[in-house]
Amino acid sequence: MVFVFIILCVLLYLVFGVSLKNNWRYKRRHAEAAASLATPHVKELLCREVDTSGVHPRFASLVKRLALNTNNLTAGNAVNIIVDGREKQRMLMEDLRRAKEYIHMEYFHFGVDEGSRSIKQLLEEKAEEGVKVRFLNENIANIPIPGAYYRSMRRHGVEVCSFTPYRHNLISFFTLLNYRDHRKTVVIDGNVAYTGGMNINDNYFCRWRDTHMRLTGDAVDMLQATFLDTWLSSGGKLDKPIDHYFAHEKQANRIASAYAFEDKRVQIVPDDPSSDTRTAQMAYEWVFDHAQDYVYIQTPYFAPPKHLLDAMKGAARRGVDVVLMLPEKTDHPLLRYTNRAYYEECLEAGIRIVLRGGEFIHSKTFVCDDYLSQIGTSNMDMRSLELSYELNAFIYDRETALSCRQIFLDDLDICRELSLQAWRERPRWQRPIEQLFRCFAPVL
Repeated sequence: MVFVFIILCVLLYLVFGVSLKNNWRYKRRHAEAAASLATPHVKELLCREVDTSGVHPRFASLVKRLALNTNNLTAGNAVNIIVDGREKQRMLMEDLRRAKEYIHMEYFHFGVDEGSRSIKQLLEEKAEEGVKVRFLNENIANIPIPGAYYRSMRRHGVEVCSFTPYRHNLISFFTLLNYRDHRKTVVIDGNVAYTGGMNINDNYFCRWRDTHMRLTGDAVDMLQATFLDTWLSSGGKLDKPIDHYFAHEKQANRIASAYAFEDKRVQIVPDDPSSDTRTAQMAYEWVFDHAQDYVYIQTPYFAPPKHLLDAMKGAARRGVDVVLMLPEKTDHPLLRYTNRAYYEECLEAGIRIVLRGGEFIHSKTFVCDDYLSQIGTSNMDMRSLELSYELNAFIYDRETALSCRQIFLDDLDICRELSLQAWRERPRWQRPIEQLFRCFAPVL
């Protein structure tokens, strides 16, 4: 037993201690990329004075705080909220076919199944047509994907860049393991962009319930800046000056869908471990501290840092209806016990926990007080909030929030709510397992 404990300590040191050295490398890479992006034209787009005149006064301070560390608020955006994977696949492929100049794509997971291959084939066809296709591959998450898959893309002219290139030895693998690019971003010709929870995989296209979004308008420039920062930080190259990728005249390029909204204020909020500020966590805490009526949250993985958990409990105790929707069954049995380790503490504070049956729900969303909505990539766990490269979109608008609220309520139809008494009556043998997994939550 002592030997096993020593081995675990060594592994944790490799993952947390040694990898700390690599954080300096990531900071240096980002500093170099930021210098490349700091042209007068781009700075004018990204760093102009924050205008909160159209934002509800209660939420103006959040806009300003997020703008200090990340991207500015943008107005006049068309937003499609996508809650069906087949619809996302259809819309994305339609936009990819219309690409004339370039496609920028960054995904945490890019599968080898039927739906993924259809996207891959389309990217290869567009590259052969002369469209510049840049694909950023999160290779730690995609280790099972054969190298030939990406070599095929390169042969057809797709520029494939690995987010975390590593030497083939154990130490190098562990030192890079923690820093993962969890974003899901597409930018097409500077006019259309996608972000949200859905990867390129048949689980997302056909089986799971997730939430994604399509954007046109000035928010596309913010997603473009985030992609280019990561692309250049990962060793990717560009064939034209930076300003070229922000010089496009914005076109409507609208697509009809069930949840389509016009002229909305959107703030794109990237987050990464190279920053000294945990932006996503700060935003979550702000929302719980300032909510007055309700906060409805969907997340598949729940292992919040202490300060965030305290903010959630504080909101519930002062009468805010905090409802946390989690999957009845997770996609990994280990994470099921990690989620459960926090149930009793939440229920005791008055947080409502609802478990969604049916297909696995992978959405990372919240809606607050019929005004603020978020759709993004961040799970409400320590890995997303402290270690991974994430990206979330904040929408400041009543109409959109009411639709997001209705989406949440529709999901409630196949949920069951936990009660504190029923949870306390669970089998006793589960409790030490839950606490063990809570201890290891940061590395799961």
